[in-house]
Amino acid sequence: MEENKELAASNYDANAKWDACIDLSLRRFVYSSLAGASGGLIFFRSPVTRWASVAFGAGVGIGSAYTDCSRISDGYSPKLAPPKLDDAPAPKDQEE
Repeated sequence: MEENKELAASNYDANAKWDACIDLSLRRFVYSSLAGASGGLIFFRSPVTRWASVAFGAGVGIGSAYTDCSRISDGYSPKLAPPKLDDAPAPKDQEE
């Protein structure tokens, strides 16, 4: 009986994560595409460059949504360890 409750809770959690990721992806895709379209209308004259700005905006939106969805689903650690300064090689003097 307890196993069914745990399974249902984990399914609910997975469904909630998928719902959040889909919602986030759609919103960011649409908003950044609109931002790219408005920027293209303001800054560019050629239809090709306007479509390129829309595509760039859509790519930025999808990329940021992918990053946040990975964080939501615990795919990777958001905090990466910075490199230690002691491990860096010492600068060499050019004077001889």
